[in-house]
Amino acid sequence: MYLTIVLRQVLMLLAILAITYLAAGIGALGSINAANFYRELQLPGWAPPSWLFGPVWTALYTLMAIAAWLVWRSSKFSKPALQLYFCQLMVNTLWSWLFFAWYQGGLAFANIILLLVLIIVTLVSFWRLHKLAALLLVPYLLWVGFAAVLNFSIWQLNPGTL
Repeated sequence: MYLTIVLRQVLMLLAILAITYLAAGIGALGSINAANFYRELQLPGWAPPSWLFGPVWTALYTLMAIAAWLVWRSSKFSKPALQLYFCQLMVNTLWSWLFFAWYQGGLAFANIILLLVLIIVTLVSFWRLHKLAALLLVPYLLWVGFAAVLNFSIWQLNPGTL
């Protein structure tokens, strides 16, 4: 019995990680040429180097997936919170396509503002079920907030490109 419970929990963790990394991969497909495009843009002086985004996002996606798994484990009432999680994950995935593949800086900015709202709602929803899960989303919220300001700045600095 105990082994079955542990196996189920491990399988669910792997499933949530796989879905989260799949979303990241779909977003990455939209940003295949991101490094070259990023170098060609006028950037604010405080913009991070392009190589930093991959490691940061990998860490954030891992924390996000663990947070979702903790919520799943915490309560039979976790379904709405997990629906929010997967909804914000889809909005997250779309951003890379809007910005890097379709060169739509304004739409990407609107998307990232929506993403920020969804992250906050997800974080609050997680907080009600599992405090640590909510705290694991804080770095994600902060990074996306920073990315929103960066998105807006780049969009404004590159009116003919984005």
